[in-house]
Order: sequence, then structure tokens, then C-alpha cells
Amino acid sequence: MTAADYRQTLKKYWGYVDFRGVQLEIIESIGSGRDTLGLMPTGGGKSLTFQVPALTLGGVTIVVSPLIALMKDQVARLKAKHIKAEAIYTGMSKDKVITILENAIFGGLSLLYVSPERLSSQTFMKKLEKMDVRLIAVDEAHCICQWGYDFRPSYLNIGELRYMHPYAPILALTATATPAVVKDIQKNLQFTEENVVRMSFARTNLAYIVRKTGDKTAELERLLRETDGSAIIYVMMRSRAESLARELEERGISATAYHAGLDGPVRDKRQKQWQAGEVRVMVATNAFGMGIDKADVRLVAHVDPPSSLEAYFQEAGRAGRDGQKAQAVLLYDTKDIATLTRRISTNFPDMEYIRQVYDHLGSFFEVGVGSGYGATFEMSIDTFCRNFHHFPNKLEAALNILTSAGYIEYNPQSETSPRVRFSIERDDLYNLKNNSAEEDRLIVALMRNYSGLFTDLTYVDIAFLAERASMTQERAVEVLKGLREKSILVFLPARMAPTIRYKQRREESAHIYIPDYVLEDRREQFAERINAMKDYILNTGQCRSKQLLAYFGENDSEPCGQCDVCLGKAGDEGLARESMPHDLFYEISGRIERLLADGKEHRFQEVAEACKDYESDDVAKVARYMIGEQLIEQTMLGLRRT
Repeated sequence: MTAADYRQTLKKYWGYVDFRGVQLEIIESIGSGRDTLGLMPTGGGKSLTFQVPALTLGGVTIVVSPLIALMKDQVARLKAKHIKAEAIYTGMSKDKVITILENAIFGGLSLLYVSPERLSSQTFMKKLEKMDVRLIAVDEAHCICQWGYDFRPSYLNIGELRYMHPYAPILALTATATPAVVKDIQKNLQFTEENVVRMSFARTNLAYIVRKTGDKTAELERLLRETDGSAIIYVMMRSRAESLARELEERGISATAYHAGLDGPVRDKRQKQWQAGEVRVMVATNAFGMGIDKADVRLVAHVDPPSSLEAYFQEAGRAGRDGQKAQAVLLYDTKDIATLTRRISTNFPDMEYIRQVYDHLGSFFEVGVGSGYGATFEMSIDTFCRNFHHFPNKLEAALNILTSAGYIEYNPQSETSPRVRFSIERDDLYNLKNNSAEEDRLIVALMRNYSGLFTDLTYVDIAFLAERASMTQERAVEVLKGLREKSILVFLPARMAPTIRYKQRREESAHIYIPDYVLEDRREQFAERINAMKDYILNTGQCRSKQLLAYFGENDSEPCGQCDVCLGKAGDEGLARESMPHDLFYEISGRIERLLADGKEHRFQEVAEACKDYESDDVAKVARYMIGEQLIEQTMLGLRRT
């Protein structure tokens, strides 16, 4: 295939004349059969780098993606272009899954999207072995690196694909990877050779701003009044998302909230309202954002600092995807620095707490020691926390650690199957009158194919039931709802909810063993990311864009000229001694000199701690003056004496 062939495919299906950035370079690398890691910023057009080759290579392209919503969206868009694509995800009927897999085997699909969890299914892997797989694309590839900020154990199963189809090249894609993570991704995906295609992460249209404030809501209101267009505001807590959205509404700013605690239909409705411009501001936790295709976001504001520069960079990068000017603003107060430090113990609790959570899970689900292997339970985080006095963030951290150690599998957003239980006795069921023919057929299908319906809520397959009752799936759901209204049965439709699956028999908690690479080593890595986040907030001496790019391995970038540091430098250098009392200037400069007297590099947070008795703006002015006079020098992470 030549570049002209790829452009022809692009024009035919997407209507674009040419590729952007490094898209063509990645596609040509894949076309030549080379394993390739593509580093592209948010909004860089990652999906085209595997969708175009999927149409030119023939066979099937397997796309591993972590989000169901993202898979559904991309498949819908591809089908609208008459491209044969399907997605397999939790909650689909077994018959539907088998049909899709058979289509892929017999050449009826060009792209098959799957979640990484699907790779642990024996049925899926047996079918996959028979497919003509020509390309394996791994989206959000940083999830395969246990040192990364968003490690997911299920991603390690991707290695099985390489073993099964050794001649299919792998395309790994990510928008957030440090140099160490870049190496680890290629190692874990068993690249035949190192091959990285980079697109600069620089966003020349995006102004990064860090602002200290004592009233974040008032500062947000001011930013929103001064800015046109859509906005995303990120917070850490679900309750804060709801309360802040209400506060903005009360101040006359159209806003809604989005977080994982909302039912799927509610989340979908709110996202569509925001996408359509019916609501201006989305106040959200980090559950919102991946795959969001809205180009005209003018402002992304963080009310709470994220736990890593990777997360911040990805979330901030959702602003200005149309190439027009936009702002990424991080608001903080003095308490936020201490809060960041506390997250280390919250995200990586001690062994005693982890063992306690494991015991409480057994009690909650009534799983005895020595039993439970393979059992799956729906998990109500709120109920569990109330019953056993846990805090949600720390609890979820323990569940993730137990998952990484192989004891359980915690899925925070699993689509549960519908459940049914009869509300009346068996004998009463036979005496029912005035039922429609459809209702009778569905009741018979339930009775013939499921047991325990009179004692327990039982998981049912709607597609299977509909087939047995000779009706569509949509009609089967409506009939079940009608039977529920008549108080004949309890019907709980499919919904998104956390689940716990026991991957081995329940152990005595004293025998639980968590390897260092799961707990201690990752805690140390997390602490480094927290420190990098704090340094970014407190470093008022170096361009924000340069700081971010250097973190991701781009060390030769130029100052952006539009961040708070660049805009402040022009007026601050030389102004410090003129605009503040001499005594104050010498007190602050003296503190800095004493800290740096040992000749070693000191992080910005150490400088801030040494000068905590003074206003941070004054400390920043003095530090910049001293740098300008070459009394001290700025390093990548802090300051030291010249």
C-alpha cells in the first residue's frame, strides 16, 4: 500500500483530503508490518490510525478499548459510514456474542472492538484463534504499565493475542506516557523492536494557568463570565460535582453534574444535553471525558488537583480541540497541597486495612472461607461503606489492590444482567386471569428455562427469553414491566453497577499476600507522581507548558508565552525589590539562600515549605528575581545555588 492508497481510503469513508500530524507515519509503519507505539495528544485523531489500516489490510482488526461507551460510539459512527464493525461488551446475550464472533471468523467484520476483560473468556479466545487477524490495536495503552497512573491488570491479557497471532502487528496508542512508561508498554506488548512514533504534545492554542484562591466557586464564576463556549469543571468527589453544579445554576450559569454514581440513562441524557449545547457547563469527576468528541470546549477547570500530571494533561487537553484559543485552569488553596500528600495513604492503604476489607467482603456476600470461586456479586459501594464504616475512596483502593493481587476482580462499571423473581406463589400463577397472550408466553418461557424464580432474584437473558416467547427484545422488556405493574413479578432491568468476582476461593485474611510490585512499589511510584503534581502547582518560575512537556520527555520546547508564569514574568522580574518592602524582600531571599546553602537541588515544595510564613506570590517574585540575577538557578524539579 502507498500513501496515495491510504489517502484514497480516508477520502472515501471520512471525506478528508489528507492526514494530520503523525497519522500517516503511524499507518505506514503498521502497513509495513512493524509493531508501533503512537504517542498522540488528546484530540490528535488516534482512531483513524487503526481504522484506515483495518480497511486496507483486510481480515479483522481487533481493537482493545477500556470503555463501553467509547466502543459503542465508534462502532455506531463506523456503521454509519457502511464499515463493518461490532463491539462485544458485558451485558450482551451469549447468542449475540456468538453471532458477532462467527461473523468475524467468516469475514463479515473489518473491526471488532472488545474490552480487555473479554480476553480472559475461554469462549472468546477459542473463536479468536480461528479469525484472520491482521492488526491488533490497543487504545489507552498506558493501562498495561503497572508503573503508569491508570494501570489495569486485565490489560496484561493482551499478551495472549500476540501469542495467538504472532504475525499481526500491534498498534499501541496513548496520549499520556512518560519515557519509562513508553519503554514498559513496548516490553509488555512484546514488540519485536522498539518503534515509537511521536507527535509533539505541545498545544499552542491552550493556555495553562494555575491560580491560588480562597474562594474557588467565585473564581469559577468569574472565569465562566469572562469565557464564551462550553466548559468542563473537574472535581474529585461525586457529592461535590452535584453541589457545585447546583451552585452555578443558582448563580445563573447553566450546569449539570456527571459521575459514576448516576444511572446509565441519566449519565447519557446529561452528556447529550452538554454535547448539544443545551447545558453549558459539565461538572464532573474523572468518570467523564474519555472519547468525548466536542471540539468547542473553551475552558477546562480543575477545582481539585488530580493525583498525577498524566491525568491532568489528558483532562486539560479536552479544551480547544478545534484549534481555537482555550484555557486549562487549575485552582488551588493552601489545603490542597496537604490533601495531595494524604492521597498516598488513601490510594495505597496498609495491609491491615486491606485484610479487613477482604473479610468484610466475605461477610457482605455471605461467602465462607474455602468457597466462592467464580462467584460474581453486584456491589453497592454506599451500602457496604455504611455497614462496615469505610470511606469510598480508600475502599476502592483496597479493592483495586486485591484485584491486582489476583484474589478478586473488581469492576466499577459493569453492566449487570436483568433479574426476575415472581411475587406470587406458584399455585397462584396458574389461576391468573386477564393476562394477554404475550404475557402468558413470557411467563411460560420463564418457568421452563429458569429455576429459583419464586425464592430469589434470578439473572435472565432477555434475548433468549424474547426468542422463546416469539417477540422482540424491546417488547419482552415492556411485557416484563407490565407484569411488574400488576405485582406478578419483580423485574430489575439491566444497569451499570460495580461488581465483585472471586477469582479464587476465599482465604483466611491472615494468609492474604500482596506482592511488593502490587503495593509497596506502586505506592512509591504514586508518591513520585503526587510530588510531580505538587511541583507543577508550586513552580512559578518555569513556563507551564515547558513543565508538562518535559515531564513527558520533550525537553527542548519553547516558552508558550500565554500561561500564568509567562504572562507574569514580564512584570515580575526586577519588580520584586521595587514593589515590596526591603525588609520583606531580604527575609524571603534569606530563607531561600539558607535552604540552598548545601548546594543541592531542592524541590519547589521544599522552597514553599521553607517560606510558608509569606505569601506565595511574594515568594515567587523573589525567586524569579534571584534567578534573573543568577544568584540561584532553576532545575527541572526545583532550585539550587549557582
